[in-house]
Amino acid sequence: MVSRRMGPGRIGREKATVDFMIRLACSGRKHQDRGPDGLCPECRELRLYALARLDACRYGNAKPSCRSCRTHCYLPVPRERIRAVMRWSGPRMPLAAPLYWLRHTFGKRSQAGGR
Repeated sequence: MVSRRMGPGRIGREKATVDFMIRLACSGRKHQDRGPDGLCPECRELRLYALARLDACRYGNAKPSCRSCRTHCYLPVPRERIRAVMRWSGPRMPLAAPLYWLRHTFGKRSQAGGR
């Protein structure tokens, strides 16, 4: 389960989702030189960066979605890299992992005021 692997609450769910999206993009884009964890060096670095940023989130489990957050904690280059991963993985999530997709989609809406 998500909460056992990545921790409880919203931060744990977000960590599990970003981890899944990065893994999906890395394998789907056929990145080379993947290690035993299934990630290429660039995706491994992005994953560690994203998880560290979630650990350091000033809002904790009360955080809004990163897209609607007032405090952008990603540096510009990793922000563009994670956006590219999400653009690629997002449309594939409903088929690859419907549960992650539902939590990701409805979690955003509930934090954004039901939009």
